[in-house]
Amino acid sequence: MSRFYYDLHLHSCLSPCGDDEMTPGNIAGMGKVAELDIMALTDHNTCRNCPAFFAQAEANGIVPVPGMELTTAEDIHIVCLFPSLESALTFEDSLQDRRILIENRPDIFGRQLIMDENDCVSGEEKYMLPNALNISIDEVPAAVDEYGGVCYPAHIDREANGIIAVLGTLPETPDFTCAEIKDREKDGELKDKYPALRSKTLIHSSDAHYLWDINGRENYIDIDAPADDFPLIRQRLIERLKQI
Repeated sequence: MSRFYYDLHLHSCLSPCGDDEMTPGNIAGMGKVAELDIMALTDHNTCRNCPAFFAQAEANGIVPVPGMELTTAEDIHIVCLFPSLESALTFEDSLQDRRILIENRPDIFGRQLIMDENDCVSGEEKYMLPNALNISIDEVPAAVDEYGGVCYPAHIDREANGIIAVLGTLPETPDFTCAEIKDREKDGELKDKYPALRSKTLIHSSDAHYLWDINGRENYIDIDAPADDFPLIRQRLIERLKQI
C-alpha cells in the first residue's frame, strides 16, 4: 500500500464562482507546491476543463482525477469522480438533456472559461452551469456507476447545498459509501448525530474556488498501486471509495 495525499474537490475558472486565476495550470502548479499526489477537478455540472487539467497535472507529477460537482433536482451537491477522461466526458454528455438552460450573466455570476492544455482560453460556456439538473439524488449513483465512477454528497457540514441542510437528515437511501466533510473538526459531532456516517469513508477536501484555498499535504488515502502508474491509481481510488 502507498499513501497518497489528495484534494478531491476543486473548481476551475469554468465554474462561475471560481476565480479566473483558477486555471488548470495554476491549480496543478499550486498542487505541486502543496506536495499533493492526487487532485480532482470538479466544476459545477461539467468536466470540460478536465482535459487541460490532465495535461497540466501530469506535467507536474500529480495524478489527475476527472470529476464534477453535480447539482441534483433537490439542489444538493454531489461529487462525482471517474477513472478516465473518456468516461467523465461521456457522463457529462449524458446529462445535456437534463440541463435547464439559462444564459449566464458574467457581470453578476462570473465568467465560465474553457481552457486548453496550454492554459489559454479556448471558449466560454454560454449557459449557467451551477443550476440544478433534472435528475434526482436517487438517480445519481446508478448513473455515475454506469460510467465506472463513484459519487458521494459534498460538504455535508455546510448549509448551502449540503444534503443534511436540504433534506434535514442523512437519508438511508441512496446508501453512499462516502461523504465529504469540509471541516474535519466536525467529524465526531456528525458521527454522533448521524451514526450511519460511522461506516462511511469520510473525505476531507477544500472545495477550493481560489488558489489559496487548495489543501496542503494533510488528507491522505492508502492505495495499492505504484506511485508512477496514474491510470491504476485512479482506478484503485474509485474502487477504494466504493468500498463500505
